[in-house]
Amino acid sequence: KEEDQTYGSILPVEKEANSCNDSCSLVLVESIPSDIIFGGNSTNHRSVYQAWLDLLNTASTNVNVASYYWSMTGEDIHVKDPSSKLGENILKEFEGLSSRNVPLFIATSFPSLAKYSKDLKNLKKKGAHIRTVNCSRLTKGVLHSKFWIVDMKHVYIGSANMDWRSLTQVKELGAMIYNCSCLATDLWKIFNAYWYLGGYNATIPVPWPVTYSTTFNQETPLELTLNGNLARVYFSSSPPVFCPKGRTDDLSAIVSIIDDAEKFVCVSVMDYFPTTRFSRTRKYWPAIDNALRRAVFERSVKVQLLVSCWSHTDPSMFLYLQSLYALNDPKANISLEVVKKIFIIPAVNHTSIPFSRVNHNKYMVTDKVAYIVGTSNWSADYFSRTAGVGLIINETSEDNHGKGQTVQGQLTAVFERDWNSKYAVNIEYSEHHQECTLGA
Repeated sequence: KEEDQTYGSILPVEKEANSCNDSCSLVLVESIPSDIIFGGNSTNHRSVYQAWLDLLNTASTNVNVASYYWSMTGEDIHVKDPSSKLGENILKEFEGLSSRNVPLFIATSFPSLAKYSKDLKNLKKKGAHIRTVNCSRLTKGVLHSKFWIVDMKHVYIGSANMDWRSLTQVKELGAMIYNCSCLATDLWKIFNAYWYLGGYNATIPVPWPVTYSTTFNQETPLELTLNGNLARVYFSSSPPVFCPKGRTDDLSAIVSIIDDAEKFVCVSVMDYFPTTRFSRTRKYWPAIDNALRRAVFERSVKVQLLVSCWSHTDPSMFLYLQSLYALNDPKANISLEVVKKIFIIPAVNHTSIPFSRVNHNKYMVTDKVAYIVGTSNWSADYFSRTAGVGLIINETSEDNHGKGQTVQGQLTAVFERDWNSKYAVNIEYSEHHQECTLGA
């Protein structure tokens, strides 16, 4: 097996500070698929590839990666395409960590989605410490998280898998947090929980040992300086059974953010289903759906929902979106813009690459909060059975702009760029699936 079978001792937990004196900085990073052009004056961010490369080049003490699966070479999926080069470059940098005496710890999902990938076997030969978390046995789900912790002070968290396609063929969004040991230490507690659950024949502790607990959550977020502005920040996690004392579960975080919005809620997510999707018997699950309806009816909040559409889209999704769209009634001061905006990435010359050309973003921004780069698609299973992480940021500045734009402002600009782009199209319900399939 591609894992360490050692069970018992786990990585030591650093003591959590009551306050954070770090001057943390956060920048958004994106992967924009080949041949996608937004225009010269549109919002533009650093690439995920360059951010990853720089992190690996500067790592000096340790690198910790939580990932769904690894597939960093074109050979993994028997595809020869020049766009796989970036993933192969990143893999070489990971392989080179051992020669610099930088320990690499990887927590990944079992069984692996990448059946033919040799990445983890090769990394283990280079000295990487690897544990696979059998969420299929533990929760009947998968480990879907995607984050890095480098030198216990830098963090990457985002929608991008450890997959070369996430660098060149899939639209991704993430955040790089620099020089922020207080946040890195808190996120590391989540990684450490995965590490524990990846031990031989591990079971979910009830309750979790106090060393995994946190004081940073929805009620008491961590207060720090972020990009020169005052901010209140915390990490949420799923499923609830993976949440030690003090950790806000991901669904509760999302619902509370929607309930707190006063003016607008903008959501970009690949899938939207108020149901279960991967259980034998499909069940109705209205938690987020009801929160959006409450926002519209009770507070006249403007809701914009940008969903993805590609050849693998389940057409039943559009029925649920149609139900939400039926709420739209300008005369009653109810504005819900939803299924008119479906993001389609044309295949162009990349039809030979499977499971690509899709907007894989998962984030929400309101007039108050940025829920940035959550790793869950929006259906019941991702919150009840699947391991994921969300980053919640409430940022203020004295002049409403601060030293540079707030994270909430930057994320709003990304959403508006995508919403108003030629790739976000208006589709009549009777034609949606055909249009999406052709576009993908």
